[in-house]
Amino acid sequence: MKELTPTRPNLLVLFNHTLTDGQIEDARRTLAVGDILEPPVAIVQAWSQIPAILENLDDYLSDTRDWLALTAKPGDYVLVQGDYGATYLMVRFAFEKGYLPVYSTTIRQANEERLSGGEVRVTHDFRHRIFRCYGR
Repeated sequence: MKELTPTRPNLLVLFNHTLTDGQIEDARRTLAVGDILEPPVAIVQAWSQIPAILENLDDYLSDTRDWLALTAKPGDYVLVQGDYGATYLMVRFAFEKGYLPVYSTTIRQANEERLSGGEVRVTHDFRHRIFRCYGR
């Protein structure tokens, strides 16, 4: 009898930015994900530009919920970061469906550059550290 290979979880991305190489490497190493799946362009655009005027996001997020429900399976990770209210709703939806919602933690490094006029220019680099599960 042929031995079955366990299916690796996928990582579905609801994120306002493109994943960095470090995030991709960490997802493969620590979450042991197979595929990293991004939503269709229309959902990416909608997720990154949630209108501040909307009092209720249920209808606005229906395509996003539909995409997750059609694409994810229980045990898959969902990286959810963005608008606070939308993030809350999608994390709740992920838990209801048996997905594992996570977010990316970062460290911030300040870099100071002294300019000729005595001013100091400060820039910040953000670097991914770990994926943390919501609710833990």
